[in-house]
Amino acid sequence: MTALHLVDGSAVADLAGYLVRLLRYDRAAVVHLRADGAVLGTFGRVPFGGGTSGVVALRTTELADPVRLDATVSAGRLLDALAAVEDEHGKASKETAVVAAPPEVTGPPWTAMLPPRTGWVQLASLPIAGLVREVAEAVGRFRGRTEALAAEERTRAALDRMAEDVWSRALSGVPGTHLPLRAAHAAASLGFLGSVDAGAEATVLSVGGWLRLDAPYGSVSVRRSGGPSLFVPR
Repeated sequence: MTALHLVDGSAVADLAGYLVRLLRYDRAAVVHLRADGAVLGTFGRVPFGGGTSGVVALRTTELADPVRLDATVSAGRLLDALAAVEDEHGKASKETAVVAAPPEVTGPPWTAMLPPRTGWVQLASLPIAGLVREVAEAVGRFRGRTEALAAEERTRAALDRMAEDVWSRALSGVPGTHLPLRAAHAAASLGFLGSVDAGAEATVLSVGGWLRLDAPYGSVSVRRSGGPSLFVPR
């Protein structure tokens, strides 16, 4: 069992908050943990369409001690381990928090098809305020179209088609990249965008068949439409 030495209570709370959001979408969610040094990457999946991979999210956490890890684990069990540390030390603790990584599990297909580590090329920068506004407008469109349906027409298939139509549309401000709105929606839902008052920006990058949105508190990646599969060896 691998011991993860998180730098302090704030790092524990931040990672726990990310897991809570992932578990809202799937109570049986798994995450893929990857570390090769003093930074832990925690990959999760948000089921916002886009094929089998959906939107792949990444939150990084600073470690006090370097470690090597490449494993898929239960998000719920990792959250339980973090909660136990919070109960013992408190969220405001400045002490290193030692968390035992849960046992490895067999992951779903997306855990074997993670975005590449290197080779990313920056395409554009976008103000966070603009992203938040676009997501809010898209949510409003989806809600309005849903409410316009008669009760007997609100089938799962109809709602899925409607969601795909809304969230597959490209973000404005990045012409030619076709970065779908679902990427910004996922980033907002996971708390990655941060405050719109900070004047911060998000960055759009690409490599091969992938597009990525780097936000202040995490990143999300999606496959380009029709892009090739990129398998990451385990």
